[in-house]
Amino acid sequence: MFTYEEIMSLNELEMNVYQYILKNKEKAGYMKIRELADEAHVSTTTVLRFCKKMGCDGFSEFKVRFRQYLKNQVQPEADVDITTLVDYLKRFQTKEYMETIDQAAYMLSKSGSIIFIGVGTSAVLAKYGARYFSNVGWLSLCIDDPFMPVFGEHGGETAVVALSVSGETEQVLSMANGLKLRGCRLISITNTPNCTLAKMSDCNISYYMPVRKTARFLNITLQAPVVTILEILGNKLYRLSSLD
Repeated sequence: MFTYEEIMSLNELEMNVYQYILKNKEKAGYMKIRELADEAHVSTTTVLRFCKKMGCDGFSEFKVRFRQYLKNQVQPEADVDITTLVDYLKRFQTKEYMETIDQAAYMLSKSGSIIFIGVGTSAVLAKYGARYFSNVGWLSLCIDDPFMPVFGEHGGETAVVALSVSGETEQVLSMANGLKLRGCRLISITNTPNCTLAKMSDCNISYYMPVRKTARFLNITLQAPVVTILEILGNKLYRLSSLD
């Protein structure tokens, strides 16, 4: 259930339904369609479209399948719910997802240097990405200052890896747009493909984690998938460079 292909087919409103269900697993399987629509801030028609894309004839069939799906999940004794991470790792192994990873790795291999950009927590991961890619022999650096002048007129030999959970962070969009206008290839790593950063990218890798925020509205969405993506990309880039 919730295959990579199914998730990729969701539009922004249907993604709201998906995110709500993941955050309210035990509750969602017993709700009425109107209740779910109201809680996810969408229409009942959107919920029905979501069910169709999940391979169900209607909401009733989806609830039955979803409850069975939860029943079959092995729940380890833990302080946090890691089932979404396990689901992500399963999606990571699908052919379609790996093709996207391969596309990004190929684009990076055609670049002479790589710039990682991000702000906040994404800036920390961007620094890790720059260091990891440097370890595999690629000239890489991280920029977390949106006012940093990068270079002059030419950027065709440079690739940009932009990190953002929401894909709507103003500073990241500004940096990404400026670098793309200079001819850089733009690869983005975001939580969903239904965001501005993903849509303006040459290649987007999404990881679909339930969005989590603290009482102070600070984002604590699980970022383990981002580390996985960066390390897999780095290893693929190393192998591609070894073949040259």
